[in-house]
Amino acid sequence: MPQPPSAPPARKTSLGRRTFMGLCAGTAATSWAAASGLGTGCFSPTKVRTGYDVLEADGYQALKGRKLGLIANPTSVDPHLRHIADRLHAAPGVNLKAIFGPEHGFRGSAQAGHAETKSIDPRTGIPVYDMYTLSGPKLDALLKSADIDLLVFDIQDIGARFYTYIWSMFDALAACARCGIAFMVMDRPNPITGLHPSGPSLDPAFSSFVGRVPLLLRHGMTVGELARLFNSQFVPQQAGRPAQLSVIPMSGWRRDLYLDETDLVWVPPSPNMPDITTALAYPGTCLFEGTTLSVGRGTASPFLTLGAPDLDATRWVDSLNDAALPGCMFREDWFTPTADVAQGQLCHGLQLAITDRKSFDPLLAGVTLLQSVLKISDRPIWRKSGATFDILAGSNTLRQQLSRNVSVTEIMAGWKPDEAAFTRQRRPFLLY
Repeated sequence: MPQPPSAPPARKTSLGRRTFMGLCAGTAATSWAAASGLGTGCFSPTKVRTGYDVLEADGYQALKGRKLGLIANPTSVDPHLRHIADRLHAAPGVNLKAIFGPEHGFRGSAQAGHAETKSIDPRTGIPVYDMYTLSGPKLDALLKSADIDLLVFDIQDIGARFYTYIWSMFDALAACARCGIAFMVMDRPNPITGLHPSGPSLDPAFSSFVGRVPLLLRHGMTVGELARLFNSQFVPQQAGRPAQLSVIPMSGWRRDLYLDETDLVWVPPSPNMPDITTALAYPGTCLFEGTTLSVGRGTASPFLTLGAPDLDATRWVDSLNDAALPGCMFREDWFTPTADVAQGQLCHGLQLAITDRKSFDPLLAGVTLLQSVLKISDRPIWRKSGATFDILAGSNTLRQQLSRNVSVTEIMAGWKPDEAAFTRQRRPFLLY
């Protein structure tokens, strides 16, 4: 095992939007803006109103007279960071009867793969149910027991197929179709833009809770648009009919906007998704969850930090910097993850730094990282003989190609038919 340096290099921190705005007359701000793809000069955020904000401005007319259930988590906030469960509970004429928590829970206190148990929300006195991983008859029974006739979804997604909130939405849509319960989505932005649908499509034989139906790894859609696609193309296959779906669109959002180019505030959607840079890398680096390397859970930069206790990261970083991938650089990093793979162990690895997010391709970076680590690793890297990786990738094709040392260019060229087909399939369901 390589020995760590006497003092690991200090990790750089990125300027937040408010810091940048305070510096906008100086060269530091100009450099940051150029690297971030925001251009130069003072940054003026685009005003965006989420589906909830639009509904509130209309006096909650679409909720009046309904027995309401809410699927929510800490991202379900208004522009003043007030949770919408509190706002709906206090709104005249709105009857909020039940709250449902996805992975990590309604309050977001649980780690990956866990949720919060049933409880009573202390602020509103409303029962909170755990719906994580529930589908089929179990979810049907839960919704019926809550005595609701409208179920509302308002959660911030991050734009990657294996983020589980969209599959909780899918399962809830199907359950509502079976149970005769109306379903509403209060739309929110795709934080890494609504552009660039890319990656392989899911093979239905590898369907799981990180991918129920064929979808690209980076789908480039909002949750409202996904709900429209799911309800038209897939829910009838499971429920025999579509759900009674309504989507409250946003105002002001454009497909080319990153969330930090808007006036909306980032609230971490899960404990290891601290910022938009992490979200942008995630469609590629989350594939490492299917390996025996740590993805840096519990560090300051999860999914941007990768490594293992016995890895020669010097060779790894040198090979990656030689590859000169667009929009990113790599440095060696020593870190100790606090959860999951290599928990509590000193790891040698790397930090991925995104220098130009408009030219950065998370899937190009992710596949290149995987191919390069396979070349330097002295042991197998696949968890559970590759089964975990295949579920994340959506088939066993990518793992087999990497094991055969198929070039990254050839691998990504093989995705073109899936990308073209999905781009056509999604077009009727886009709202912006």
